[in-house]
Amino acid sequence: MKAAVIVFPGSNRERDAVAALEAASGTKPHLVWHRDTELPKVDLILVPGGFSYGDYLRSGAMAAHSPIMREVKARADQGVRVLGICNGFQIITEAGLLPGALMRNAALKFVCRTVHLRVENTDSAFTAKYRKGQIVRYPVAHGDGNYWTDTETVKRLDGEGHVAFRYVDGDGKDDPLWNPNGSVGNIAGIFNATRTVLGLMPHPEDAVESLHGNTDGKPMFEGLVEALS
Repeated sequence: MKAAVIVFPGSNRERDAVAALEAASGTKPHLVWHRDTELPKVDLILVPGGFSYGDYLRSGAMAAHSPIMREVKARADQGVRVLGICNGFQIITEAGLLPGALMRNAALKFVCRTVHLRVENTDSAFTAKYRKGQIVRYPVAHGDGNYWTDTETVKRLDGEGHVAFRYVDGDGKDDPLWNPNGSVGNIAGIFNATRTVLGLMPHPEDAVESLHGNTDGKPMFEGLVEALS
């Protein structure tokens, strides 16, 4: 599997993403600067976490108009897998690859801790190595992770299987008290209509080694390698 990781001024998780992808695939991904206009031929594009453009205006709003994003959107239209993590989720949502918006956390505080997630759909290259309903733990680190969309869109996301992960308690039950940011429907990650694009706030790339405290993120990268190699 060949991958590219997009780098913006203010990105801070691109090295974590590179390490996770290289460990899973044995091939080092391309690092692509945001002002580039072309991408190499790749099977996966990863838009990493951080604070692109210092989160000025609105998280991801400026990065969504960087020159490279035109090519990212074109590749996504061709079916190339795109994974947006944390700030990457904000960027690809601002770019129109996913519905909804990411707002300030409900408590208006930056949240940095490990959360429990329930895998809602395994019919994708991103989640095929998980079991439907499986509870996994990923770290979160964000101040603008409050996913919002209108009620009808939430119903459609649910009905069409486009919710990828939800925040839950340690037993896998829906509980707003375990939602770290106030996201509507406890949504932690969503797919596009073809499940070739995934955006999520938690960080699977920081849960791939035992030194991280758990390896629950590892199956995501292994599944991508298996599906795209």
